[in-house]
Amino acid sequence: MSLRLGDTAPDFEQDSSVGRIKFHEWLGNSWGVLFSHPADFTPVCTTELGLTAKLAGEFEKRNVKVIALSVDTVESHKEWIKDINETQAANVGFPILADGDRKVSELYNMIHPTANLTQTVRSLFVIDPQKKVRLTITYPASTGRNFDEVLRVIDSLQLTDSHQVATPGNWKQGDDVIIVPSLQDPEEIKRKFPKGYKAVRLYLRLTPQPSK
Repeated sequence: MSLRLGDTAPDFEQDSSVGRIKFHEWLGNSWGVLFSHPADFTPVCTTELGLTAKLAGEFEKRNVKVIALSVDTVESHKEWIKDINETQAANVGFPILADGDRKVSELYNMIHPTANLTQTVRSLFVIDPQKKVRLTITYPASTGRNFDEVLRVIDSLQLTDSHQVATPGNWKQGDDVIIVPSLQDPEEIKRKFPKGYKAVRLYLRLTPQPSK
């Protein structure tokens, strides 16, 4: 059965490019991004891993740890990392899991029925500090992932976890947000949103983004 939003992300212990990893222990109190790759030395994934390495500071300031996965060996991963660093002008510092026995791939349902049985589909999971799955995206092999969108969703999740708001379509940091419909008490709204709000409709109330 596939993982659903709100499910606990399965724990596992697996080898990686930086040594043996116990997943929940490795995550600690951080958010996590776990994303899979069909195999080493694949062109789209090479660009993705290079981009992820370049975004290390963005993930760090959001308290996010990143971990990749491929079914190839640790030795292969280390050679691939050399290629990534050279071709993408990057410095890969995050782990790449060596999932040769497909243990993690099967826990996270990354082996698609119509895909090659030895290769993962290109899935991505955002996991919160309580180890709950908060976002899942699966991409086709031909389309590179949009990591600006991954960061945008993490920003939204962290903001909406802290305040009684939701984020509208195409929202990004600094844009107005939506006061959740369940919040109706005028005094509470005034206290929580001192900058005021605009009622477009009774159910659609926009307010400046609260500070974290």
